[in-house]
Amino acid sequence: MTIPTATYRIQFRNGMTFDRASELVPYMKRLGISHLYASPIFTATSESTHGYDVTDANEIEPSIGGREGFDRMVKTLKDAALGLILDIVPNHMAASLENTWWRDVIENGQNSRFAKHFDINWSRPLTLPFLGDSFETALSNGDISVKPDPKTGKPAFAYYDSYYPLAPETYQGRETEVTKLTDKASLVELHERQPYRLMSWREAPRDLSYRRFFEITGLAGVRVEDKQVFDDTHRLILELVHSGAVDGLRVDHVDGLADPKAYIELLRQEAGPDCYITVEKILGEGEHIPADWPISGTTGYEFIASLSDALVDGAKINGLRKAYDDVVGKPVDVAAELRAAKLLMADKNFEGEFTTLLKLAVAIANTDGISVDEKTTRSALRELLVAFPVYRTYGTETGLPPEGHEMLKSVVDKVRQGPNAPDQAGLDLITRILGNDVSEKASGDAANFRTRFQQLTGPLMAKSVEDTLFFRQHMALALNEVGAEPLPRDFSIERFHHDMETRLQRQPDALSGTSTHDTKRGEDARARLYVLTEAPELWSECIARWRKMNATKVVSLDDGPAPEPEVEWMLYQALAGVWPTMLQPKDETGLKALEERFLAYVEKSIKEAKLRTNWGDSNEAYEKAVLDYARYMLSPKNQEFLADFSSALQPFIRAGLVNSLTQTIVKLTAPGVPDIYQGSEALDFSLVDPDNRREPDFAMLQDLPAENDNPDSSTEDGWLSGRLKQHLIQRLLHQRRDAPDLFRKGDYMPLKATGNRAENILAFARTDGDQAVIVIVPRLVFGALNGDVYPSRGERWAETEVELPAQLANRRYRDLSTGKDIEAKDSIAVNLAFADHPFALLTAE
Repeated sequence: MTIPTATYRIQFRNGMTFDRASELVPYMKRLGISHLYASPIFTATSESTHGYDVTDANEIEPSIGGREGFDRMVKTLKDAALGLILDIVPNHMAASLENTWWRDVIENGQNSRFAKHFDINWSRPLTLPFLGDSFETALSNGDISVKPDPKTGKPAFAYYDSYYPLAPETYQGRETEVTKLTDKASLVELHERQPYRLMSWREAPRDLSYRRFFEITGLAGVRVEDKQVFDDTHRLILELVHSGAVDGLRVDHVDGLADPKAYIELLRQEAGPDCYITVEKILGEGEHIPADWPISGTTGYEFIASLSDALVDGAKINGLRKAYDDVVGKPVDVAAELRAAKLLMADKNFEGEFTTLLKLAVAIANTDGISVDEKTTRSALRELLVAFPVYRTYGTETGLPPEGHEMLKSVVDKVRQGPNAPDQAGLDLITRILGNDVSEKASGDAANFRTRFQQLTGPLMAKSVEDTLFFRQHMALALNEVGAEPLPRDFSIERFHHDMETRLQRQPDALSGTSTHDTKRGEDARARLYVLTEAPELWSECIARWRKMNATKVVSLDDGPAPEPEVEWMLYQALAGVWPTMLQPKDETGLKALEERFLAYVEKSIKEAKLRTNWGDSNEAYEKAVLDYARYMLSPKNQEFLADFSSALQPFIRAGLVNSLTQTIVKLTAPGVPDIYQGSEALDFSLVDPDNRREPDFAMLQDLPAENDNPDSSTEDGWLSGRLKQHLIQRLLHQRRDAPDLFRKGDYMPLKATGNRAENILAFARTDGDQAVIVIVPRLVFGALNGDVYPSRGERWAETEVELPAQLANRRYRDLSTGKDIEAKDSIAVNLAFADHPFALLTAE
């Protein structure tokens, strides 16, 4: 198996085609990339902007070039000696009439050859929650009729531009008669004879007959645990792997599958030993990828969480928390906020999935003669789901593996001893079912319960944390990131080093990402916002001043002020993260461009919070007030605020750029395969999707200096434009390419800094035999350097040293950036190492 030395993620669609990607291959080669990492390329719905709503897994999307364009791109990659990794989506497909499999299921019900391809409960008609109201209301309003489908000519229920085919047995021999039906009673009767039920989209959370992807009714779960379904959905994928066109696969949302381990084992068997495979998997606190999964690791969200230990000021973050509490008007209990978000998901957003589990549990109790009523069972199930600390366990038909039993016992003990402890009988019942301690007669229902439970804990966790709590709790937005621990915790450099040592031991070939298509903000916005933890008092003073400047735009509504104080805090912090490095307060064009992106973020943020408005039930007065406030923040007429905001932000911008370089250097030298998300090799101040899926300025990015040019950190423009970051990535990626074993297998050795600025240094070494690279980078520089880093001033680091163990001492090192030699005894003086740049990358001679 060829392990990538670095990947480059490209988002196809929205104008990005295979031919355009081919044009970028020379640039990727010069940058030092080994593999292009492609977003889903298979045929998806016509309006798809991302490709995860697949309609045909065995066809390459025509709009981005189809098979011919794909083959041209592959040839270009091969000619440049670059590999290709594909993002595949085994968990779900589009529940769309464009999907011929799904359409066939609608038309033929259980008689469809694809009826078992989708995760559908066939004890009832297939629910189709795509109407604006109930079927009867839509019929009364004249929105539904029977017409010939324009594409097939067959009778169908026509609802605006959608045509839901009638089951053949309900009209055969009388097509003309059926299409002329106008009597509402007859149409209702015809609808009831179909294998499906058209219904309002509002009913989906509580009344759905198929498993969906998270809360998205337009994505139906696929049963890849069935070998025939696996074969049908992976035919083209495996063909591309076996032909050598594709070198690796990235498995989307592996936790959504009925049996992730069995799927991965089958994928490995079918793809072969040489295919590089990673999985999208969110790891909880202290959680690790199961050691027996035949993969190279995860796509790297846990790496972002580890970086926060290096870049957050653990000694001062409580000051930021207190400042936020003061603005809110009371101490924020994050644990209580998390519980509230999880309860919302269990009780409302996933009500249908919860009810299915409850019915199964009650049925099992009845089968085994266990005296537990529904109320008791409901309470126990609810509390277990809310208390679950990770995405899922990995039980099978036979029960839970040892680590699953251990996890379940821990959760049950926590629930039993907690303030909301349910009746013991209910907990015992759920524990017995999950552990397969049931009769043989009930074992089938128990296996189904176990699978459904495990497929629910992940979405419930993701939607309650990433898509609810992170939009409610605004203390430090940089920490509201996919894979991050939502509860307050300690941050320390020792913890970072421990994570990297563990990463080397457990998944050295996993991807290490800092920006993705799913992160809540771009890596450089996050790097800048980490700085707020270093200066909580100053930030608090700024917030108070800005709120006063814009106080006239706060609107009093019946349900409170809009925006409320905590949302104001969020708005200023989000704007601080996204503010372009060189934007001037009087640049009306720049402000307008930023406003468009910022307002979209603000609208999404307050809707995702689900407090005073949401996607399904909009509070228009509240939304207008908040958006008007945000719009005024960026109005060219609001010069007093804009001038103050821009000025106050400058030291945060400078310190953030230092954090940016530090996290970049760490990503490229620590254990793992660095993944560069399109455009983030320069500065990435993106907001949440869809903002982070915008196409970067590839023309600008391709204007890359020659490899041998030294990155210049002495000019402000190099920092502010992102050129320094881009050039440094190029330099380090070429180093990784030239010494792959050092960075893949080499030991990770934390190095201790001593002296005046010891707490402002992160240092470690990678060693492999005689090969060694020493990494010395700054951290927490806001106070130490007053945010002033360019030009580099080595004297500021006087009396600070990095100690070298015997293995690294008394050797000559070459600075990768300058080519200068450094003679090291038992330590390296930081002021010497930082003489030309505020970082040091030293390779052993």
